[in-house]
Amino acid sequence: MLERHELETFLTLAEELHFGRTAERLRVTTGRISQVVRKLERRVGAPLFTRTSRVVQLTPIGRQLAEDLAPLVAGIDDAVRRAVDAGRGVTGRLRVAFLGEWTAPALLKAVALFSQRHPDCQVEVREVQLFNSRQSLLDGSVDVLMAAYPFDGMACGPALLEERRLLAVTAGHPLTQEASVSLETLGDHPVVQYPAVTSAEFKRDRTPEQTPSGRPVPKGPAGNTFSEMLTLVAMGRGVLPVGEHTRRYYPRPDVAYVPIRDAPPIRRGLVWRESNGTARVHEFVRAATDANTT
Repeated sequence: MLERHELETFLTLAEELHFGRTAERLRVTTGRISQVVRKLERRVGAPLFTRTSRVVQLTPIGRQLAEDLAPLVAGIDDAVRRAVDAGRGVTGRLRVAFLGEWTAPALLKAVALFSQRHPDCQVEVREVQLFNSRQSLLDGSVDVLMAAYPFDGMACGPALLEERRLLAVTAGHPLTQEASVSLETLGDHPVVQYPAVTSAEFKRDRTPEQTPSGRPVPKGPAGNTFSEMLTLVAMGRGVLPVGEHTRRYYPRPDVAYVPIRDAPPIRRGLVWRESNGTARVHEFVRAATDANTT
């Protein structure tokens, strides 16, 4: 069994690949780093690093060990943090974010109720974009995100918002003469795409590859933000299924909206990284549910 300081030393050196920077981060001497590494290598029975006067590199065995240990250590850290949170109650700092301006009012209602219930916990609110929403949860810069479902790979709370789907088209498009359109219409026009980093399940829901009858859906260009995607629509580069609130929060004279009569509603709610399920997060989800369903 490796001790905590051994794990920390090994993983930090595997990241930095520099004894001096590792020692500085851990606030020990480089001699101490070398001592711990030699001890680990004796225990493993093989070198974990190759060192020269200028370069430090992981050996194949060292690289595999780092890849195996990193998620385990992260899981231990998350478990300890959750235990500490439970013991202390809901305190500290909670970073929440919204994706899309129309989700901000629901998020702020949740913040207000949560802050009333837990005045010792500071809440920070920020906005994220399509291209960095998932990464903000993965890197820990955001604890909870108000976003559209499906948001696969994350824990999800109850749906807090619901809206019907519309098809965004350039102003003057022939489809604007229709009272409504079918999902089959997507097979007749290029569909503007979400950023490549967007999850596959979400893209299948919003910009499917096939119509309900199985016809292929032509792919249009992709945008990095929702505003960019609407601009592509305005340019006539494609159409885009959107939520009804888009018409209110993104009013544009060069984009028109036509109801999609056979599409299920869009649902939105809170998502968070499963391993970050702290007392703060769960209490915020409860406050959001109470604030937006009463």
